[in-house]
Amino acid sequence: MPRAPSCPVCKAPAAAEYKPFCSRGCRDRDLLKWLGEDYRVPGPPADLPTEKDDD
Repeated sequence: MPRAPSCPVCKAPAAAEYKPFCSRGCRDRDLLKWLGEDYRVPGPPADLPTEKDDD
């Protein structure tokens, strides 16, 4: 028998309205982690564009 999905933030049972989260609070907390760059995809550093003088 498959297990009910759990919230990735607090491990409580997921609510259909906020799936895969259990509540709006956990959904918002996860979004803030993305926006604050707490989550990162591993890989080499990105090359940043160099500034060029338009003189």
